[in-house]
Order: sequence, then C-alpha cells, then structure tokens
Amino acid sequence: MGAVVERLWTKRCEGAHVTEGAAGRPRRVMVSVAHPDDAEFSCAGTVARWAAEGQEIIYVLGTSGDKGSDDLDMTSERLMALREDEQRAACKVLGVSEVVFLRMPDAELVPDLEMRKKLTRVIRQYKPDAVICQDPTARFEGSGYIQHPDHIAMGEATVAAIFPSARDRLTFPELLAEGYEPHKVNEVYLMASFANCDHFIDITNYMETKLKALAAHTSQVGDWPVAPFLERWGRDNAALARSRNVTEAWEWDYAEAFKYMRLD
Repeated sequence: MGAVVERLWTKRCEGAHVTEGAAGRPRRVMVSVAHPDDAEFSCAGTVARWAAEGQEIIYVLGTSGDKGSDDLDMTSERLMALREDEQRAACKVLGVSEVVFLRMPDAELVPDLEMRKKLTRVIRQYKPDAVICQDPTARFEGSGYIQHPDHIAMGEATVAAIFPSARDRLTFPELLAEGYEPHKVNEVYLMASFANCDHFIDITNYMETKLKALAAHTSQVGDWPVAPFLERWGRDNAALARSRNVTEAWEWDYAEAFKYMRLD
C-alpha cells in the first residue's frame, strides 16, 4: 500500500484555482471515509488542528477494512476488530469526538440508495456544518495509480447524501419517522482531489500529530518509513499553495490540499 500511496502523492495538483485565506471555522465537522487510515493519510493534520481549535470532529467509516491484509492466518472478523481498535487509537491522538463504523463490506462498496440512506441518516443525526470526504471524480492519477473503488463509492454516496438527500425533507421519509430531521451542510472539503485541489490548510504545527495518528494503524503501516513521505507531501502542498498565490503559505512548512465548496 505504501508504495502505491507514495506514487500517488508524488505528483502535485496542477492547474488548480486557489481559494485564498481561511474558509472559516466550522463548529462541527464530519469526516466520511471508506477505510480506517484513509483520513490519517489525507486530512489528519487538518483534523488535529481543528480539534485543537475547539471544533467537534466526528468520523464515519463505510467499512472497517476487513479485507486489507496479506496475512494468511488473518480472518475478516479478527481484522475488523483490529482495524477498528487502530482507528479509535488514531482518533484519540487527533482529538476526534466520536467514530461511527457502518461496517459495510470492505472492497465491495456500491454507492446505491441503501448506502446513501445510511450516510443521510448520520448526517441528519450529527448535523455537521462541514463534511470532509473522498473525491468521487478522482479515479486515476498519472500512469500508475488506480483509485480504490471504495474511495470513489464512499465519496459519491457522501456527496449525494449531503445534497440533496440530507437537506430535502421528502427524501427517505422513513428517516423522518426515525426522528431524523433534514439538515443542510454548509461546506464540503474533498480530499485526495488530485488536480482539482483549490484550498490549502496549514498543518505545520500538526504534522507530528498526524504521523503519530497514522502510526496507530500498525496493521497497515508496518515498517514502512512513512514520515519522510508524508513530510515531503506536506511540503509539496505548501509549495503548491505558494505557487497559487496563497500569501500566507510562505510561512508554512506543511499543508493539506482539498477541493472546497461552499453550499449557499
């Protein structure tokens, strides 16, 4: 996994329009990802920063990563328990308030109506001001990387749940019967957005926390020396922000990049 992720992030986002300055400080943020460790690779610096600044962070995981092992003696049941424990440990490092495991089948996510309803339910339940999720349009990168289909599915279902399903009262009326009233998400941050990134967040003071959180995923990271890669990626994002005329970025060592949308 490490080599694949490293190849992915070696290529900078190109041709992006930059949103200058801060997009505000959402009070409650939902991070919606397919697998344990997805958020730690792509947005944990932002999560750590926002949590330290007082924002409430909720994680929602589509799967528990129960297929992600080459160990011949490992079972899906044992791996699920292990990876959920690893994710909880990472969240404790980052200051995440709550973790929701939807426990859908790993490597088999399909962005159908049932999946969309599950995500609509948690959005209406927790009522986040902002959602960070995977970019469903980022399918390929360069000539050597294919995006995991679960990432695409989770991103697509999350975006569809944000708009229009969570907002519109008559969508999934059974959720009303369960007590889940409509909710409008104000901001969306798409991570792993490749060439679409246009918003940068300074994580200079939180790179160490990001690395510590990722280290909690021992079943995935193993002995891969992840720190040099993530530090280089963070520096590349900061350099990209400077190249896009984000003046604050001249004071940054590390950044994370997103495609940002404000839903007015």
